[in-house]
Amino acid sequence: MKTFKSILIVLVAAVFTVSCSSDKEDKPTFKTENPLDAYYTATGFTTITNFINSGDYEFGLAFTPTVKGKIKAITLKLPATNPSVRVTIWDYTAKSVLRSETLNVATADVQVSKEISELALEKDKKYMITMNSNDWYKKNKADNSNVTYPIIAGNITFIEYRWISGTAQTFPTNVSANYNAGDLSFDFQQIE
Repeated sequence: MKTFKSILIVLVAAVFTVSCSSDKEDKPTFKTENPLDAYYTATGFTTITNFINSGDYEFGLAFTPTVKGKIKAITLKLPATNPSVRVTIWDYTAKSVLRSETLNVATADVQVSKEISELALEKDKKYMITMNSNDWYKKNKADNSNVTYPIIAGNITFIEYRWISGTAQTFPTNVSANYNAGDLSFDFQQIE
């Protein structure tokens, strides 16, 4: 009987120790953020012009996370429908494709969101997100003046806006500071 009690005490102590140690290992949960609205607020890009069937371009924003995190979803809004918009997430330095997704914009002027398998992003590493489309919103300042990059939007720092003409999945080489063609963004969550 004494041996049974001893074993029972050891088992209870082991279960208690395991449950307590797992409580200590719980990590904080960080809020998901989409940096696009903060970007537009910081740039003052409030003048909007719709471009529909205006030539094909690969275009988007280069950015750096200020914390380690992950992209959980891609968001997109266009002034026209398009069932197959290619969105690419690039390693900025290597100019290589990290992820390529296709989004269906079924309704004009309505934001769509596509959950993706999580893409880990390193703190202070440069990335770029682009889309290939012939429809977009051009957003700029009323006086068409340049903005000064970098633009801080929460845990994301935008470095520049880039574009290149054509339908190929090509890293954009042209840089413009007086507008952004969008609305393309992503849901980001800090992980530590």
